[in-house]
Amino acid sequence: MRGGGSTGEGRRDAVWEEDVETMSKGVQRVLFAPDKFKGTLTAQEAAEAMARGWRRVRPDDEAVLVPVSDGGDGFGAVLAAGVGGEVRETETVDAAGRRRLAPWWWSGERKVAVVETAQVVGLALMAGGRFHPFDLDTFGIGAVLQDAVDAGARECWVGIGGSATNDGGFGLARAMGWTFWDGAGGRIERWTGLERLEEVRRPEVSRLDGCRVTVAVDVENPLMGTLGCSRVYGPQKGLREEDMRAAEAALGQLARVMAGHLGEDVASLRGSGAAGGLGFGLRAFLGARAESGFDLCATAVGLAGRLAECDLVVTGEGSLDRQSLMGKGTGRLALRARAAGKRCIGLAGRVEALTAEEEGRSPFWRTMAVVPGMATAEESMGRPAYWLEELAAKAAEAPG
Repeated sequence: MRGGGSTGEGRRDAVWEEDVETMSKGVQRVLFAPDKFKGTLTAQEAAEAMARGWRRVRPDDEAVLVPVSDGGDGFGAVLAAGVGGEVRETETVDAAGRRRLAPWWWSGERKVAVVETAQVVGLALMAGGRFHPFDLDTFGIGAVLQDAVDAGARECWVGIGGSATNDGGFGLARAMGWTFWDGAGGRIERWTGLERLEEVRRPEVSRLDGCRVTVAVDVENPLMGTLGCSRVYGPQKGLREEDMRAAEAALGQLARVMAGHLGEDVASLRGSGAAGGLGFGLRAFLGARAESGFDLCATAVGLAGRLAECDLVVTGEGSLDRQSLMGKGTGRLALRARAAGKRCIGLAGRVEALTAEEEGRSPFWRTMAVVPGMATAEESMGRPAYWLEELAAKAAEAPG
């Protein structure tokens, strides 16, 4: 996604080269399917801004808005729209144990609940620098899951991106009735005490009551090690280098004891390190199955049919970079579009420069950015909807 031109336009792969007048001939159906622009726009707001800009230049084109998510912030609203869910609220606590009224979504017709853990224990809910991850946990998610089961949920889709926690799902497990014991027979109440863990005891009766849990993951990291949750994502949550030994020791002992308890090394499975190890916790303590957050979203919103019906796809997120090409929602969408024979334009606040080889593998037909060609980073963040609309208009002016 190499920058070039006033809008940071990326080059097009040769396989997509065609008559530059193609898009000016007749009315097109354009699918606007962005993810969130983190910290500035929801996926829905981004889709609306893109469509407004595009219509200014090509008013006759048909705009189809289908926001997407890969499991992080905004997952709940996106999937709820796909399954016709209504918002519910649960009295619970956030990652710091403070009272919170947390939203979740319910489709009574399908008996499906959608839970976005960022709405319960999300990093965005924490005042910057006020709380250390050692003092945060996932306990509050339990009350939301319990409400979903009490409502009659037979399935529960849990998006786990954007968490403030690094507890391996320890808090959630305690909320669901699991207990943790050290070698002296003392109960462990904080996740940092898991270094002393010798025994776990499951609840006598499962609180899920036949509800199948699917955890939507947007990363493939294992629980432990150099690619594990503590070292890769812990720093953005407040973990310092001097904290790593204690964090790894606690989660490592939890992983070892649970492997003996379950007869399976869940910690090494891909995605177990998602959301500070919540991916591990949901699988180890609740028997959840893991699925790509984007794939789950794609099914819910009927993406395959939407792609078949459109002429062009426009997607985007705050930053299009190498991670976008390694499993994130926008990259996955571009791959699906290309497989369906549709061109995909990627719009972003920034576009990371790639090597020629990486460019050649990119599924995007074209990429464009606000920064630095159209606005500074400060201007872009200050008026994100305005600048995204302007960028979409620029894309519509020169679509070929």
